[in-house]
Amino acid sequence: MYRCCNLRNFLRLLVLDAVAFAVGGLLIVCGKALLTKAEEPVRLPVIMYHSIYTDTPSEYAVSAEQIESDLRWLSENGYTTVTAEQVIDYTRNAGSLPEKSVMITLDDGFYNNMSVLLPLLEKYDMTALVSIVGSYTDNNAVKDPHEPRYSYLTWDDICILSDSGRMEFGNHTYNMHSLHSERVGCSRNEGESEEAYHDTLSDDIQRLQSEFLENIGYVPVVFAYPFGKVSRESLPVIRDSGFLMTLTCCEQPNYITRDPECLYGIGRYNRSGLYSTEEFMRMLFDMGN
Repeated sequence: MYRCCNLRNFLRLLVLDAVAFAVGGLLIVCGKALLTKAEEPVRLPVIMYHSIYTDTPSEYAVSAEQIESDLRWLSENGYTTVTAEQVIDYTRNAGSLPEKSVMITLDDGFYNNMSVLLPLLEKYDMTALVSIVGSYTDNNAVKDPHEPRYSYLTWDDICILSDSGRMEFGNHTYNMHSLHSERVGCSRNEGESEEAYHDTLSDDIQRLQSEFLENIGYVPVVFAYPFGKVSRESLPVIRDSGFLMTLTCCEQPNYITRDPECLYGIGRYNRSGLYSTEEFMRMLFDMGN
């Protein structure tokens, strides 16, 4: 026999169902909001320095006073330097990035990156990425070491910097940093077969990777294009060589997501010594807004 429906029980069940639906809907909305927030790209300005002279600044050199002024400005305005390792981890769903992130990079591997910058990084609790040219370290640095105006880092210097925890290192090619040879940077020559180009580029960058491993037990995962000469045909070689990030000279902001692909072609702003800190920072943080 069918039992008659109890109106009071029916209403109670109806209320419970309504509450359950409301809570479920609220959780879905909150979940979507949190997911949306988590997936918002992190804006990452990247500064590109070269040499740190102690005398006259130029387009590709700043004074010790200028770079300290830059670091002080970043610190006082709430910016936190991030390492390439942090950024790479973030794209692989590990860790987080500060809302006001900035990356400091230096190209070529000048000795003054150590003698001048390292104490400042310690003073302001910051980090930097130095991309060296292998032949400069093997040849130039050995012939004339430790002159702050023009010398390059030796392998002993690089070991000290790596152990400091303040500096990471990138590959800037072993011997392709030239505008006056038969090849411009690491770009592909006109009429050169793709296979020949791949072999030449691979041999060059793997030579420096091997020297890193031999001298400091560390293999860089960042590749900096000499003169920013990005070659489409270079990317397969760079990926196959284990690089997870490439640095260009395109002056544009970067938006870091949870997708590792966003790290191929990072833009950087050249820090010319012809500007004051305030002028440069205004350009750096106004562009792309």
